Amino acid sequence: MSLRKAGLAAVVLAMALLGCTQEQQNKISRDIQNWTGTNGVLEVYSGDKVVRRFLKIDKMSTAMGTDDGRARNYRFGYGVLDENLNFVADPDERKVYFEISDYTNMVFFENPR
Repeated sequence: MSLRKAGLAAVVLAMALLGCTQEQQNKISRDIQNWTGTNGVLEVYSGDKVVRRFLKIDKMSTAMGTDDGRARNYRFGYGVLDENLNFVADPDERKVYFEISDYTNMVFFENPR
């Protein structure tokens, strides 16, 4: 794609986003992020201390009700359980399924390493 066409495409996309509500923009951003993936880290806290850390999370999803289709009070995903909390997915640490409630003290962020 030529530089001119890429610039035009960027302008068109920006104008389209300006016509969207904030929630629609957030959904588009989440959809793009889900498609591209992330190298996420989830830290779970007890008070001010990290008690669990999950690495290499590509996305977390909101659980939806089977019958009513409404969002549930928890999120779930897959990540490597960092048992020794050293920010490295060691060979003996495995990818696991996890669930966290809306009331969990946690931080989710992109891995800076």
